[in-house]
Amino acid sequence: MKWTTKITKVEPNHLVTRGYRQEDLIGNVPYSHVVYLLLKGELPSNEHGKMMDAILTACIDHGVTPPSSIASRVVASGGVPLPTAVAAGVLSIGDAHGGAIEKGAKFLQEGVKRMKNEGKTTEEMATILVTEYREKKKRILGFGHRVHTSDPRTKRLFNLADKLNISGSHIALSKSIEKELVAQTGKNLPINVDGAIAAISSDMNFDWRFGKAFFLLGRVAGLTAQVYEEQTEQKPMRKMFSDESEYNGPKERDLP
Repeated sequence: MKWTTKITKVEPNHLVTRGYRQEDLIGNVPYSHVVYLLLKGELPSNEHGKMMDAILTACIDHGVTPPSSIASRVVASGGVPLPTAVAAGVLSIGDAHGGAIEKGAKFLQEGVKRMKNEGKTTEEMATILVTEYREKKKRILGFGHRVHTSDPRTKRLFNLADKLNISGSHIALSKSIEKELVAQTGKNLPINVDGAIAAISSDMNFDWRFGKAFFLLGRVAGLTAQVYEEQTEQKPMRKMFSDESEYNGPKERDLP
């Protein structure tokens, strides 16, 4: 039984990735462009390559408070090798942390498809979607942020998408949803970086299933820096959090 793969051919003294010899890629093609090649199967245009680089950079780090940074630093404090601590951070990436890009992209791609099938305008579709989600008491991912009232990464990514002629139906729908959320809820829930990447990657024709991949590919670099800092500047098993706790289990009792 043989495996089949379209990604890389490995032979003695010879490596070919997506049809390109690796020695030709090395030093000639930026890392972010090779990532695009791996995911898409073809090298990006200059515009898509620059956008891919921006997306990965936008995911690179968000300080010590996210679950992935905390997990990496706590495990690093135990004296494990750097890859083990970075892996601990990666394992914390899920639907609540790093997952909004994937779910947001799925939501927007289905929304744009429905919009075209039903002959709705962008504004009409935004009203329908926000109304439906509010009736179901469901949150639309990619809007609002626990720290930022205006995510600086979003503005930069959208401006770049406009400049590179990448902006399309998905970005337009996300912006209409942002306005509709204010109209229906009275709350300022701006598009965050996850929502921006979900919209932009959708306009770049990426499958929504790559959503967590964009976050992962960018954030591993940040986690590596977090772990290295922890290992070189802090003592092992240092006190990171309060060790005070309150027991609220059963009262002390004797065995029957």
